[in-house]
Amino acid sequence: MNQAVLPGATTEWRRHFMLPVAAMFGYSVSVIHIYGIYPYILPVTKEFGWTRGQYTGAFTFAILVQALLAVPVGMLVDRFGSRRLGLAGVVLVCLGFALFSTSSGSLTNWYLMWGIMTLVALPVQATVWTSAVATRFTASRGTAFAITLCGASVAQFVFPPLATRLIGDYGWRTAFVWHGLIWMAVVLPVVFLFFRGARDAGRTAKASPLPRPPAASGVGFRDGLRSPVYVRLLLASLFFTFTIVALNYQFMPILAGWGIEPTRAAWLASLIGLSSVVGRLVTGYLIDRFRASHVGAIVFLLPIIAVLMLLFGEDYAPAPALVAIMLGLTLGAEVDVIVYLTTRFFGLNSFGALYGGLLAALSIGTAIGPLAASLIFDATGRYDRFFWLAIALLLLSSAALFSLPKPADIEEDTSV
Repeated sequence: MNQAVLPGATTEWRRHFMLPVAAMFGYSVSVIHIYGIYPYILPVTKEFGWTRGQYTGAFTFAILVQALLAVPVGMLVDRFGSRRLGLAGVVLVCLGFALFSTSSGSLTNWYLMWGIMTLVALPVQATVWTSAVATRFTASRGTAFAITLCGASVAQFVFPPLATRLIGDYGWRTAFVWHGLIWMAVVLPVVFLFFRGARDAGRTAKASPLPRPPAASGVGFRDGLRSPVYVRLLLASLFFTFTIVALNYQFMPILAGWGIEPTRAAWLASLIGLSSVVGRLVTGYLIDRFRASHVGAIVFLLPIIAVLMLLFGEDYAPAPALVAIMLGLTLGAEVDVIVYLTTRFFGLNSFGALYGGLLAALSIGTAIGPLAASLIFDATGRYDRFFWLAIALLLLSSAALFSLPKPADIEEDTSV
C-alpha cells in the first residue's frame, strides 16, 4: 500500500474522531429489531398463545427479505453516500419498531408488521455506517470499524433491561412505543450532527448523485463475486451468524427455562452487550496489527466455550454470567472481521455492493439460526441438538477464515 498518500492513525482520529461514534449510534438502530425484540418473546407468545417458532418465523421472513436487498442497498451507498440513507433510516426504524404495539394476535398481522420493519430497516444496514467510516480511516480502520460496530453492543447492553422495565411498568404494547421513541431521541441528534463520510461531504445542494472520490479504488463488483476468497467469506459469515445470533436471541428464554426470573435474565443479557464492547475493541486493535483472517479464525472459535457451558452449565451457579461474558466477547466480531477483510481484499471501489453480498449471508444466518433453534425447542422441549449443530458450524466458520491467503496491498487515497 502506498503509505505516502495515507494519513497516520493520529491524523485520522484528530480529523474525524466523531464519525465512528455517530456511526456507532446509527448502527445500534439497525439491530433494534434483532437485539431489542427478544425480551418481548415470552409476554407476546403468552398473550396470543403462539409457539416460539410462530413468533420467530416472522422475524426470519423479514431478515431473509432484508438479505435479498442488501446488495442493491450497497450499490445505493456506493453511488449516493451514506448520510441521507442513515438519517431517514433512524427515524423510520424506530417508528416501525413502535408499530409492533398494534399487533392484533393474528399471525398475518404479525407478518405484516415485520414486512414493514424489513423495508424501513434497509437504510440502516451495516453497509451504510461502515462505508462512510472506510472513506475516512485507513491506518486505523480496524479500530474505527470496531467502534462503529459497537453499536450492536450498545443495543445489546441497553435494550434487554430497558424493554423488560417498560414491559413490567406499562405492558408490552406501550413498551414497544416507548422503546422506539426513546432510542430515536437518543440517536437522531448524534447522527445528524456528526455522521458524514468523504462522499457525503461532496454532495451538492440539489442532492445529485455524488462523483466517485479518489478513495474509491480496488476490485470491481463482478471480479469480487468470482473470487474464491469471497466465497469463503460468505460461508464464514453464514455459519457464524447462524450460531451466535440464535444463541443471543434464545438467551433469555433459555434462562427462563433454568428458572431465572425476567429482571435478572435481562441484566444477564445486557452483560452480553457490555462484554461485546470489550471484544469488539480488542478485535479491532488486533486486526490492525496482526493478520486479520487468523485473528478472526481464533475469535470464531470462542463461542464454543459458551455453547459447552449452555449444554452442561445449568448445574453450576456461575454459568449464566460466564455464558453471557463468553457470548459477549464474540458477539458481532464476525461483522468487524468480515467488513475489515472486505476492504483489505477488495478495496473501496465496490465496497458497498460486495459487502452487501456478505451482509446478505450475515442476514441469512441471522434469520434462520433463531428459527432453527425455536423449531428444535418446539419439537423436543430442549435446545441440546441446536447446541451440537452450533459447535459444528463454528468450527467450519473458523476453518474458512483460517484458509484465506494474505491480502494483496490495494492503494487507497483517503485524502478527500
